[in-house]
Amino acid sequence: MNLSMKKRSKHQIPGNDEYRADDSSMTVANGRPSGLAGVSSRKSCRNFGGFSILDIAELGMMTALLEAGKHALDFLPNAELVALLLIIFTLHFGLKTIAVALAFTAIETAFFGFQTWVIMYLYIWPALVIIVWLNRRKTSVWFFSILSGLYGLFFGAFCSIPYLFIGGINMAFTWWIAGIPYDIVHCIANFALCLALFKPLNHAMNYILKITSR
Repeated sequence: MNLSMKKRSKHQIPGNDEYRADDSSMTVANGRPSGLAGVSSRKSCRNFGGFSILDIAELGMMTALLEAGKHALDFLPNAELVALLLIIFTLHFGLKTIAVALAFTAIETAFFGFQTWVIMYLYIWPALVIIVWLNRRKTSVWFFSILSGLYGLFFGAFCSIPYLFIGGINMAFTWWIAGIPYDIVHCIANFALCLALFKPLNHAMNYILKITSR
């Protein structure tokens, strides 16, 4: 597959306070958002390496959604839901979303084999989670839409880093420049998808967290 070589596509070639977000504000909660299953029930769950059983279940479902979101738009060049979903997940689950990004990379590697893009995925998606987490108090859908768009625009630049070590700065720069047209499309797609779907997905997440607390 190497999406990178086919069409520098999709999302390149082939977060501890938690937050709830709504249309106009994000409410910081101690420990977990009130919509989640609750701190007391979570404490009663057995822990595995710092993750409770509930954490593992949530991370598994988020990883499945990332995979589904990625393949749902495979028919559109350079359009993907991975960036948007990671933004939503990070705003609600904080830095634990990094585990989701790594699990997503592992599944992609199992499907398509180990290639250069795997190294890129190992830092580019966790980096997005960290950036969103650092800006978790932002409330504007426009902010996250612009962030998502810029991430698509500079995706090729970020992904060219391994080529610095493979063939030097000239190889990395040439590889990045050659893919700029794809990055522009990626930017537009990321911005449009986030602007259109951020609010409905955020509402859906809030609803799910609310009903699971009952």
